[in-house]
Amino acid sequence: MGRVREIVGVFLTLGTIAFGGPAAHIAMMREEVVRRRGWIDDRRFLDLVGAVNLIPGPNSTELAIHLGFERGRWRGLLAAGACFILPAFLMVLVLAWAYVRYGTTPAVEGLLYAIKPVVVAIVVWALVGLLRVAVASWLTGAVAVLAVAAYLLGGNELAILFGGGLLVMAVRVARESWPRRGAGLLLLPYGEPYFPDPTGGELARLFLGFLKIGAVLYGSGYVLLAFLQGEFVVRLGWITESQLLDAVAVGQVTPGPLFTTATFVGYQIAGLPGAILATVGIFLPSFALVALLTRIVDRIRDRTWSAGFLDGVNATALALMAGVTIQLGRAALVDPLTVALAAVTLILQWRTRLNTAWYIGAAALIGIGRALL
Repeated sequence: MGRVREIVGVFLTLGTIAFGGPAAHIAMMREEVVRRRGWIDDRRFLDLVGAVNLIPGPNSTELAIHLGFERGRWRGLLAAGACFILPAFLMVLVLAWAYVRYGTTPAVEGLLYAIKPVVVAIVVWALVGLLRVAVASWLTGAVAVLAVAAYLLGGNELAILFGGGLLVMAVRVARESWPRRGAGLLLLPYGEPYFPDPTGGELARLFLGFLKIGAVLYGSGYVLLAFLQGEFVVRLGWITESQLLDAVAVGQVTPGPLFTTATFVGYQIAGLPGAILATVGIFLPSFALVALLTRIVDRIRDRTWSAGFLDGVNATALALMAGVTIQLGRAALVDPLTVALAAVTLILQWRTRLNTAWYIGAAALIGIGRALL
């Protein structure tokens, strides 16, 4: 039970402070479970990052679930996933209530002014540590560079990810088979909830709609937006375009997984029961998929082709994180204060092993203070 309590503490904290999207979440998890606590090493962490990128669903939440399994087996799996989701669920639920009740949500964008550069610094520091493991040869280095370029040019994330994995796998298999064959390869409006007293199976349809999305969705928050629009705006007509955009905005300005946008949408449609069912529905496939993944991830490195594919995916996944970080940096480092916050955070991570909660908390206070002046 001691390990489960530790898992609960770590992921409740991360779920409360994890602003910045999946790249930031992954960086914070690496800081906590690899660098500060030593649950696993960087090689194992990278393998888990690569593995969860191969299945649908919110990658950072799935990584949290898998890290919980690594530390506390099945109890840890459930505890880590639930605790990472819970803080964001509660925050989004409160904002959804305020939205339905008052037609607006409390302004929190100003708070992110100081938090964003700190998040960028946390991600950069994680990339520095992980790239030394992921980019261990000229091949994975070349794949990483190509992946960053492809991402910044607008390439599809999933195609880049699988392309990197397949390229490294092909070269590794060809290299191994060369001696045997003698040849190789060359290379915001408001209103009352739509169903204040749902009947006739609407709640079941709501749950199944989010379950379907959670089971098949790959990609970024913009892909989630497309799925939600197709299901709940176009097909069912339960919310408007404006309400959907407000829901996504709330998901972006609260910590934890962006998929808690489902909580906001569910509340708009059917109040508290809708919020709970939407959240359970969209995250349930992640728990099931990671539970299946735990049975095969240890076997991936047993064969040349699968190990090569995973190494390629690892390098490409970090390249995608780097591409996202470049974009975040452009938006976050906007003046001398934000640059100074990022620089100080990098120095502190280099010289100390402070919990990332301290960096986020200090940045939040600076942002609030600046807004009040």
